[in-house]
Amino acid sequence: MHKFTNALAVEKSPYLLQHAHNPVEWFAWGDAAFSRARAEGKPIFLSIGYSTCHWCHVMERESFEDERIGNFLNREFVSIKVDREERPDVDKIYMTFVQATTGGGGWPLNVFLTPDLKPFFGGTYFPPEPRHGRPSFLQLLEQIAQLWRDRKSEIAASADELHARLELVTAREGRENSPLTPNILRSALKTFKEAFDAQNGGFGGAPKFPQPSIPSFVFRAARRFGDADAQRMVLRTCDAMARGGIHDQLGGGFARYAVDAQWLVPHFEKMLYDNAQLVQLYLDAHLISGEERQAEVVSDVLDYVLRDMTHTNGGFYSAEDADSEGHEGKYYCWTHDELSKLLSPEEFIVAKNFFGLTKEGNFVDHSHPHPLPGQNVLSIVDSSVPATDLALLEAAKSKMLVERTKRIRPHLDDKILASWNGLMLGAFARAGIILNKQKYLAAAAKNLRFIQQNLWQPGNDGAVGTLFHRWRDGERDAVQLLEAYAFLLDGVLHLYEATLQPEPLDFACDLARAMIEKFYDPANGGFWQSPAGTNDLILRVKDDYDGAEPSGNAVATLALLKLAKITGQNDFRQPAEMTLQMAADRLQQQPAAHAFMLHALDFWLDEPRRAVVAGERDSKPFAELVRAAHGVYQPNKVVMGNTGAVEPFAKTLEAAEAATIFVCSGNSCELPTGDAERARQLLLTSA
Repeated sequence: MHKFTNALAVEKSPYLLQHAHNPVEWFAWGDAAFSRARAEGKPIFLSIGYSTCHWCHVMERESFEDERIGNFLNREFVSIKVDREERPDVDKIYMTFVQATTGGGGWPLNVFLTPDLKPFFGGTYFPPEPRHGRPSFLQLLEQIAQLWRDRKSEIAASADELHARLELVTAREGRENSPLTPNILRSALKTFKEAFDAQNGGFGGAPKFPQPSIPSFVFRAARRFGDADAQRMVLRTCDAMARGGIHDQLGGGFARYAVDAQWLVPHFEKMLYDNAQLVQLYLDAHLISGEERQAEVVSDVLDYVLRDMTHTNGGFYSAEDADSEGHEGKYYCWTHDELSKLLSPEEFIVAKNFFGLTKEGNFVDHSHPHPLPGQNVLSIVDSSVPATDLALLEAAKSKMLVERTKRIRPHLDDKILASWNGLMLGAFARAGIILNKQKYLAAAAKNLRFIQQNLWQPGNDGAVGTLFHRWRDGERDAVQLLEAYAFLLDGVLHLYEATLQPEPLDFACDLARAMIEKFYDPANGGFWQSPAGTNDLILRVKDDYDGAEPSGNAVATLALLKLAKITGQNDFRQPAEMTLQMAADRLQQQPAAHAFMLHALDFWLDEPRRAVVAGERDSKPFAELVRAAHGVYQPNKVVMGNTGAVEPFAKTLEAAEAATIFVCSGNSCELPTGDAERARQLLLTSA
């Protein structure tokens, strides 16, 4: 029996359920909490995090499980917990406030609000004891409560003023006089090249996030401007990440970021969205380099997702935790002595050299009061394994993976989000066609069926359909978000281009129409993060900054430009162009914050090539031509069939044999061919 149970016990979010037995009388975000705050005249303590957030666990252990703190919060505040992954729209508003007022941000995000939800003070992690001149969390709570009692009207006035400033910070309006030219791309490429870490790979210093939108853009710009040096920077980065501890060398997949500049020590949590984007980056690297090692990384990631992150019915889970048994990285790390006992002497020597194992270890969990000694994060330190020792290395890895599965696994966040599933759906589809792996294409198709059955509600009588955001344990939520529509649209388009079946294209059109109707701002361009009438938000925000995920506006823009090119429908192209215009100034001033929108601009500046494949869709020649169209690095192209919702010109193109490919630009096409190698050459040379 639990000593405490609060209102979070009936929620579906794994993060909220983690806090269901705190002594804090937590509420979920909603009317029950808001009404209580208004009725009792209390300020709201809003705490935002996610279930695999390491520092969220630390603050829970130190503060939210403390009965003294729980009693104080229950007496003086109405306390609300929010899962940022379920409600990124709520998180965006209050994170913007904290970043604007403190200069920093992160999770856990802890913000104090008036009963009408306006923020007046906030921060991130607060320690249990006074530290470095900062008060303890309880001292902070006491100060806020005293201020609320003594100066409530001043706080309310200050909150109103801060809210007005927040409205200005989040306003997004397009300007007609900002030209969208290749110079924006050239300038951004220069900025990223200057930030390149020549020693370790990556763009920027520690802590090091992969930020796949940036290296993916550098690939695009390198192709546009013929910059072989920029291309080498990204290939170097891909190799460094794949060799580093950020890459799970035994079980596959990538951790969220590295705390150092060398990609060695990760923050061990694994997020679905990171891995989806990294698959796309490594597919690009594979096409550009022609090397198999990048394809192996792609398979390594996707096999991990299929094995450990996929619901029986095809949905993809959200994340795996960094912590196991209260220690960060315990599931993933090894001691020298442990491996010397597990492996044969010959296997141990090879593994020790390959992974750089030492008795001292290379990782200490400084967030724990009693760190485990001698922990080694696995990274590839010496890859020059003699051919005669390769079998020993594989045997060692196999034994280590089997042994690791006996450990207590980190917590799995098994909620299924339409947004992140869209990213991973696209990764599986594109990998399936490029690597010629049917199991990946099958996983993408199965995932789309899951989303359509559980999170999509078709429209009736001419009305657009509705995409909900989260499904877990048999239930979906009632939340609609731009990023869900945009990311899923992106993924469905990848599936269409990989299979050329008409059904995904029809669904893409339905999704796009719904997204435009619910989120698009026709007056100023851009897409709101939430639909009109979302009554639990103090602001409607246009989220256009890339974080760990690309912004909803950027993904929507590129997806709509592609869909317009495939279907020939101007009502898809026009909102995308208006959104690009809205972003023009910021693309020039802050390229790193808008890297994925630079992808969209790069696509828009060209007349994209259309690879139209005609013929018998189930035939081997047809499949070979589709694979050939995907088998070159040509980011500004679309691959399409000549039937279904495609543009009228494509429907006039007919196969001269079992299958024919037409490489077209505008209303002119190269001579059609049924030869896969000729098709690849046409796509490489027709730009």
